[in-house]
Amino acid sequence: MKATGIVRRIDELGRVVIPKEIRRTQRIRRGDPLEIFTTGDGEVIFKKYSPIGELQGVAAQYADVLNKSFALTSFVTDRDHIIAASGSGRRDLSDRSISQPLEKLMESRKPYLSEGVAEQALLPCEGSQRSILCAWPIVAAGDVAGAVGLLTEDRTATPDPAQQKAVSVAAAFLAKQMEE
Repeated sequence: MKATGIVRRIDELGRVVIPKEIRRTQRIRRGDPLEIFTTGDGEVIFKKYSPIGELQGVAAQYADVLNKSFALTSFVTDRDHIIAASGSGRRDLSDRSISQPLEKLMESRKPYLSEGVAEQALLPCEGSQRSILCAWPIVAAGDVAGAVGLLTEDRTATPDPAQQKAVSVAAAFLAKQMEE
């Protein structure tokens, strides 16, 4: 655990303020759920809760099915990290922070379909060799929980209707799993 040198007091209602610098670097936003753990040493640990992280096994299986169906790298994210990837380059993607453009795309709650313009290609994470062909946000119980997508090495490619439908179905399926 990294010491920050920042000290906060608990107020009369039992609240403590997480400093802005820590919220920014850890991508903690207003309304984000946090898990609270304690250790035998008296430490209290706050960890961002990822509801889709609970479905990591199912997400990995779905990513594998998408990869095998289209021979393209596929991925599933929570709101901050790529939690599952399948296909070539999956090791470069797994557990990486998502890119700011992908984060904004998810917040907009709209699907992304590549228009085939190389200069406008969206990357799933910084430094990725593959760009997003299509991606769909996972919306469960009214909240954006992550996204599902397909990647391509050809930045001028556009998704066909079957790819779009498969990714939208994957997002709907994972959302339904989270709600149950």
